[in-house]
Amino acid sequence: MSNIKKIVLTGGPCAGKTTALVKIIEHFSSRGYKVFTVPEVPTIFLQAGMDYLTKNKALFYEGEKATLEIQMAMERSFMKMAEQCEEPTVVICDRGALDISAYLPPEMWTEITNLCGTNSTELRESYDAVLHLVSAADGAEQFYNTTSNEVRTEGLELARSLDKRVIAAWAGHPHLRVINNHEDFDHKLRRVLQEISNVLELPQPIEESRKYIVEVQGEIEGAVKSEITQTYLVAEPNCEVRLRRREWQGKSFFIHTTTKRISQNEQLVTERQISKNLYTSLLQQADPYRQTIEKTRCSFIWKGQYFELDSYKTPCKGLVILETKDVAEGEAVKFPPFLRVLEDITGNKRYYNYNMALK
Repeated sequence: MSNIKKIVLTGGPCAGKTTALVKIIEHFSSRGYKVFTVPEVPTIFLQAGMDYLTKNKALFYEGEKATLEIQMAMERSFMKMAEQCEEPTVVICDRGALDISAYLPPEMWTEITNLCGTNSTELRESYDAVLHLVSAADGAEQFYNTTSNEVRTEGLELARSLDKRVIAAWAGHPHLRVINNHEDFDHKLRRVLQEISNVLELPQPIEESRKYIVEVQGEIEGAVKSEITQTYLVAEPNCEVRLRRREWQGKSFFIHTTTKRISQNEQLVTERQISKNLYTSLLQQADPYRQTIEKTRCSFIWKGQYFELDSYKTPCKGLVILETKDVAEGEAVKFPPFLRVLEDITGNKRYYNYNMALK
């Protein structure tokens, strides 16, 4: 079976992954998909006697190397099984290879990946999407506990730190989606199912993300910063085609996105990573009536809500827009103190990137 999607479900401690996995299997199996779930390797190792908190450096090193080796081997095996299925198939990984790097010194991670014949970029690109569920320790502390997983011992501060480190490890992935905490956990689960449906290219309801023009008044700690160049291509009516080059930590990623409205309330979004050569070639199809957008993006979590802060260079130089895509209806946005809101532009088509690009 071709076009098998491999998706990572990750997140900080007490984020709801276990419950989400059950929901994913039920939801997509009932819709005709064969769902494989790759188990969380560190949990298997812990239950088998591995101590990731050991002071024995040699044991820790061998344990982490073995964790990566088994992670890669299990994923390869599940993908081979998926290829034999006649029905549409999705492989869900309970954490992925890059999660391991969040718990290691950078030099040890580099050495281990070299020994395994791979690197961070290659591992990151082996997944079609990464869904990160924010830890309950950040913004939903009343739901945080250390009993839902027998190997969980993290305190709140450590859990928040691990949460951010895991997000940073996956930050270069073109389809990284961060799922906020909510008082209604069902909303978090619905968002997970929606994002997987997008990856499987199933029609989804059109939803407005909340957007605000803001003024930055302080330092944004722990933010992931990237440079984005966005070009719109000539497309058929009711269809928007976008090329994006994203520069992060000295690396460039190229993403082709097509958004097609199929009814008044539904749209189909197709997103894929492409090569630099294809990106360069497709630029020849740039819409002559639209300018290229250049902006700096800072992504961060504040009190369990995920934000993207875009500072525009061209067009609209100096404009700064804050966006959060996962705030439920009736739920308040938790604005950080280092930002001052100037205007709520949610639903204002003037500030859609596609319209802002018009010459």
